[in-house]
Amino acid sequence: MDVVLREVHDSDLPVFFRQMNDPEALHMAAFTAKDPADRDAFEAHWKRIRASQDVIRTVLAEGDVVGSAAVYGDPGEREVTYWIDRAYWGRGVATAALRVLLAEVPERPLYARAAADNAASQRVLEKCGFRLTARATGFANARGEEIDEVVMTLEEPPGS
Repeated sequence: MDVVLREVHDSDLPVFFRQMNDPEALHMAAFTAKDPADRDAFEAHWKRIRASQDVIRTVLAEGDVVGSAAVYGDPGEREVTYWIDRAYWGRGVATAALRVLLAEVPERPLYARAAADNAASQRVLEKCGFRLTARATGFANARGEEIDEVVMTLEEPPGS
């Protein structure tokens, strides 16, 4: 499957909003907006991050908008995040998108967090070189409770 990243266009936002309101995807992601159905908060969030120095990309698979991927945060503490439409789960799209993003953003270390029970996301991160470095708990808005999470790290390449 042909997966590419590009700048986020205004026309992507309604697609992202729909994708980020899928109940099954929300449960798996766990750490989501307090109220994903709040369109005003969604718009304000995307306006803020698009104006930031963060690297935010739209994920295209076979030319269709299927999600987003980003590197955000302060230097030395930057994290990766991605959201792929559930219709594309299990097809290698998240792994391909993350590999493209990591090639675009060479700084290391980079961090990622995932719900401890989200084995699929952990596999994506492992395929891209991330390794489990910590366990924590955090409040998962999508589940309404504290849950276990994993922290994974992509270190500097050897010899750099």
